[in-house]
Formats: sequence, C-alpha cells, structure tokens
Amino acid sequence: MNNLTGTLYIVATPIGNLQDITQRALDIFSQVDLIAAEDTRHSGLLLSHYGIKKPFFALHDHNEQHKADLLVEKLQQGINIALISDAGTPLISDPGFHLVRKCRQVDIKVVPLPGACAAITALCASGIASDRFCFEGFLPAKTKARCDKLESLLEEQRTMIFYESTHRILDCLKDIEKVFGEDRYLVLAREITKTWETIKGDKVSALRSWLEEDPNRTKGEMVLIIEGIQKQDNNDISSQAIKALKLLVKELPLKKAAAIVAELYGYKKNELYQLGLEHLE
Repeated sequence: MNNLTGTLYIVATPIGNLQDITQRALDIFSQVDLIAAEDTRHSGLLLSHYGIKKPFFALHDHNEQHKADLLVEKLQQGINIALISDAGTPLISDPGFHLVRKCRQVDIKVVPLPGACAAITALCASGIASDRFCFEGFLPAKTKARCDKLESLLEEQRTMIFYESTHRILDCLKDIEKVFGEDRYLVLAREITKTWETIKGDKVSALRSWLEEDPNRTKGEMVLIIEGIQKQDNNDISSQAIKALKLLVKELPLKKAAAIVAELYGYKKNELYQLGLEHLE
C-alpha cells in the first residue's frame, strides 16, 4: 500500500456472530492507516476482539456530507482508509454513499470486500423467490408516510426486503396488512446469526398475531421479506366484473373503481387494479 494516492476499502463486518468476519477483512484492518466507522466505540470493541489497534474517524449520517471531503483529502495524501458500519455491509442502509461517490469522482481507488449483509442473509433463508428482488431499507416511521410508501409498492412483483426496528414492527405489520391485505405472505428474520435467531414465515395477519403472543418475539434486529404480488390470469375474473370495472373507470380513478368491483364481486382489489393497468387505461 505505497501508492501516492490512498485506497478506500469498503469492509463488511459481522451482523452478530463474530466468526463471520473474513480473513481478508482482518488483513485490511491491519494494513490501513485509518478506519472510518459509524460508531467508533462500537467498532473499537470489534477490532479489540481481534487484537487490532488503529486510529478511528467518526463517519455517520449526521456528518458524512461534511466529513467526506476531509477523508478524500487524506486519501489524496496517500492515506489508506477502511470504511465500516456498525454491522454488515457499509452503504446498505448505512453511511458511506457520499464518501464513495466523491472518491470515484476524483479517481480514488475504491475496493469492496464482500461479507455479511442482513438483507441477503435473510433472503437466502426465506423460501421466497430470490431471482428478482428489491431492497427498500427502512420504511418511514410515521403511519401515513409508511402507508404511502407501501401503496407505491402495491403492484411490485419482485420480492421486497425491508429493515425494521423492534419498537415499530407491530405497527409496521398492521400497515402492511392494511395495504397489501391479510393474506400477503412474508417472512420475519430476527437476530440473524445471533443466539436467538428466528426465521418465521406466514400470512401477515397470522405473523402479527404470533408476535403479539410473546413480547420477546418483537425484540432484536429485524428483516422483513415480503412476497411480491402474483400475476393473475384475467380469465379467472368474470366478464360481469370486467364490464363493471370498465364502466366505473370512466367516472372514477382506477384504484377506487377496483375497490368497488372487488367489494361487489368478491375479488381482490389488487387483481382488478392490475387488470385495469394492463388493459383498461
């Protein structure tokens, strides 16, 4: 590491089980000059566990845009830096984006080291389709904003991955049930790689009831894997319902028309809404 310009290493750290650190990550920690960390105290404990002592630089959500320029200056002076977050892969719902973008804008070498990531680890064990998925990070904290975000994903066919906090998980599931319907299948992965790791899948209504049975089930780091909407065969929808939908969309927004026809004919409003998107608008 004797280049005139330093290198930024993006280093994944364990999400719970310390044995999930990679040998390459430990080697990089030993070689770099500085470690940019989301929480220097938390990361100090991690490196101390491996007997590594390096100078730290605090880089978190509240200072990143300002401090990124300072780190870029250090890199341009030949200082090699490892970027880490509290757990998992940096930039995945964690700080680092502004720093990486600035580095690439001025041709500073950025080297990513693969490793632990809660979203991908949970997806692999969920049993929900993993060939096409989207990562949505944390849903908004407020109910209205959360429901608005879920509404925007109502017709998403890909598997959806979210992070959620322990104190919002029940309210979040209530909103998912309200927007997606009580039958939408999802998997809750809790405390992945840790002692109380739990991976539970069910319809959203049943999963919410299961959590309410035991407050301990709502504790810990959480990942939600939600099944995307399933394409429906339009032949399953009666000609009368389709005719009613066609008439209503002339006077009403599609979403409202689909809800009315669903109530009258016993179909899911999501199916009718999708039909309208594809054939009536």
